[in-house]
Amino acid sequence: MITILAIESSCDETSAAIIRDKKVLNNIIANQKIHEVFGGVVPEHASRAHQQNIVPVIDMALKDANVKKEELNAIAFTRGPGLLGSLLVGTSFAKALALGLKIPLIEVNHLQAHVLAHFIDDPKPRFPFLCLTVSGGHTQIVLVKGYLDMKVIGQTQDDAVGEAFDKTAKMLGLPYPGGPMIDKYAKEGNPHAFVFPEVVMSGYNYSFSGIKTAFLYFLKEKTQENPNFIKENLNDICASMQYALIHILLIKLRKAAKDLKINEIAIAGGVSANSGLRTTIKELAVKENWNVYIPDFQYCTDNAGMIAIAAHYKYLVEEFSKQDIVPLARMEF
Repeated sequence: MITILAIESSCDETSAAIIRDKKVLNNIIANQKIHEVFGGVVPEHASRAHQQNIVPVIDMALKDANVKKEELNAIAFTRGPGLLGSLLVGTSFAKALALGLKIPLIEVNHLQAHVLAHFIDDPKPRFPFLCLTVSGGHTQIVLVKGYLDMKVIGQTQDDAVGEAFDKTAKMLGLPYPGGPMIDKYAKEGNPHAFVFPEVVMSGYNYSFSGIKTAFLYFLKEKTQENPNFIKENLNDICASMQYALIHILLIKLRKAAKDLKINEIAIAGGVSANSGLRTTIKELAVKENWNVYIPDFQYCTDNAGMIAIAAHYKYLVEEFSKQDIVPLARMEF
């Protein structure tokens, strides 16, 4: 039996998971509420919280799975991309534990892990498939030909769509994290109440900085005319902005699917938990004859379960890391 402990610490969630023979036994996550006060993740606070959380989270994962550390065959960890201070905590702990147990160390690319989260539960996508990876830090279309054979064919040239959701919410005076709040109010609003301009990029690339600027000026103009505009139209504003962001995402995904003649489509990352995106892509799947795959909610946001499944496939081909490895804030496939 192959038993691996996986550690995720790329941003503000400290997470640990145990995987045994391709089955994820648990997925323990400790969230950091402190960032809500600041309206965003504060890197220094995040790294300190990881130091406090990592031992109890890993201990809980081992006990919950009824696994002793001597039974582990490898230690996996997120090498990047992410916040350097946060990554350093997870990397250092993983290296020390692997060294002490004299077992292999497995580095995992955080973005590849989001894609591979689709192989934790059924149904699983068939190769080749396209994965739209959307989060607060990344927006990518990934062509996936195998478990460890992936290529980014399109990505944002400036801001991520998750950041656009959060910044929009902040402009509206909504609490952090703002993306789920936009989703909440959008359910009661009219998505066609307001129209926001979309920047069209070449190929399969994205841009979200322009729509954020347009939204800022839109609010400024409307609130000058009516100081209560946001309060009176909050649902419609959220619904219209969410509609625009989702449309930008899916128009490029649809183009890539047509060009490459692929009907196996997946979404991953924190924004894949957005109910509007989930509903819209399912509706589009009917029109385009797609088979759509969406991870369970616990595997959408940053979590160690996805690190564990990625590590499993790397273990099979003995893709191990050396002890002198360092975390990377930026990391390509």
